[in-house]
Amino acid sequence: MNHENCSAMSICDDWREKRRDGYCRDCLFYRDTPVTPEGKMRTFETGATRDTEGGKEDYEGFLSPMVLKRFAEYMSKHRIQADGTVRASDNWQRGIPRDVYIKSAWRHFMDVWLEHRGQKSRDGLEDALCGLMFNVMGYLFQVLREGKRSEIA
Repeated sequence: MNHENCSAMSICDDWREKRRDGYCRDCLFYRDTPVTPEGKMRTFETGATRDTEGGKEDYEGFLSPMVLKRFAEYMSKHRIQADGTVRASDNWQRGIPRDVYIKSAWRHFMDVWLEHRGQKSRDGLEDALCGLMFNVMGYLFQVLREGKRSEIA
C-alpha cells in the first residue's frame, strides 16, 4: 500500500494497514492521537506528545552525512592556495562572481560526464561531483545573497 500522505509527513487517513499497537505501518502515527486547533498531534509509545512534522524542513532526510563528509574532505583539500597559505573554510562566502562559479561548474560537470561515459577525468568522479556541488552551492549562495530568487541574470 502506498501511503503518500505519510511520506509527506501528514496524517495517514487509511487505517486498514495497522500494526497491533495501533500505529500506521508507514508513518507510525497513532490512530487515537487527539486533534488540536493547530492540527494533529503525535503520541509516542512513552506517552510523550509532539505536533506533526508537516510543513517543517527535514534536513536529516534531505541531506546525507556520508555525502557531506566527503564534500568536507574535498573542501579541506582545496583550502590550500597556490602560494601555500590556507584559506578560511568560509572564504567563499565573502563573494565570488556568478560567472566564475558557472565556468567552474561546467568544467566539473564535463568531468562528471566523462566519468559517466567510462572515460577518465582530471581528478576522478568523486572530486568532480564535489567540485560541481561546491559551484552549484556557491552560485545559489550568490543568488540568494543578491536577492534574485526568481530571476537569474
